[in-house]
Amino acid sequence: MQQFVTTILNGITMGAVYSAFALALVLIWRSTRIVNFAQAPMAMVTTYVAMNLIERGMNYWIAFIAALVAGFLLGAFVERVIVRPVEGKSDINAVILTLGLFIVLHSAAALIFGSDYKSFPAAFGVRGITVGGTSLAITPFGIFTILAVFAVMLLLLVLFQKTDIGLQMRASAFNPEVARLLGVRVSTMLTLGWALAALVGSLSGLLIAGGNLVHPGYMDSVVVFGFVAAVIGGLDSPFGAVAGGMIIGLSLSLVSGYLGSGLVSFAALVILVLVLLVRPGGLFSHTSERKV
Repeated sequence: MQQFVTTILNGITMGAVYSAFALALVLIWRSTRIVNFAQAPMAMVTTYVAMNLIERGMNYWIAFIAALVAGFLLGAFVERVIVRPVEGKSDINAVILTLGLFIVLHSAAALIFGSDYKSFPAAFGVRGITVGGTSLAITPFGIFTILAVFAVMLLLLVLFQKTDIGLQMRASAFNPEVARLLGVRVSTMLTLGWALAALVGSLSGLLIAGGNLVHPGYMDSVVVFGFVAAVIGGLDSPFGAVAGGMIIGLSLSLVSGYLGSGLVSFAALVILVLVLLVRPGGLFSHTSERKV
């Protein structure tokens, strides 16, 4: 029983991590209709920004906020300088650009920050909490991670469903020409979408790094499972991203705990294929079939 509880709690914590990254992918998809494969190294760079500030003696939370601001600015810069020249052309051009940016940021981070493993502090304790004399496999920082992910999900739902800015971002992503005719500043909305997505990605990088070792490739494994979580939930749904992350986290934790860690990647592939066979748009996609 103790092993089952430990496995479930580990799965919830890991699910929150995958959900955080999946939320960043969903945000940029809803606001620009682009899958940003450079999201992980962008988050890695901003995590290094926070680490350098902390190492220089700055307060943890100030460094935390500075990293989020850096992510916001980095996202806006990437859209304005790198992605903007290919906007309006084939969608594959922007995807290839993000893949190239993935490699460039990896290499640049290794040159600037080094390839050594460095410990990143956590805002709260990283030892399991004790209930009734029994130590549980969930830490105060893990609880903070779960709460932060659900807060971001709620904020995104409010942004896209209750605000004019969210509506303009969606209109700019779905049909830029019609949105311009309606008076929407499409270029500003696209820049805002990239900036907000990079901010959420930076948050995921900080949550994943807390209490762990950081190096230029520390986000690579999260990319795969976070992308699977976003696809399972439906790339268009913030709630689906969190649900997909929890499904992947719990499933992989059970597979790792009872069948062996070597089957984790295969299990993720099986789950993804099964979901896409049943619902090609993801479990929470709102895409409806059109009959002609």
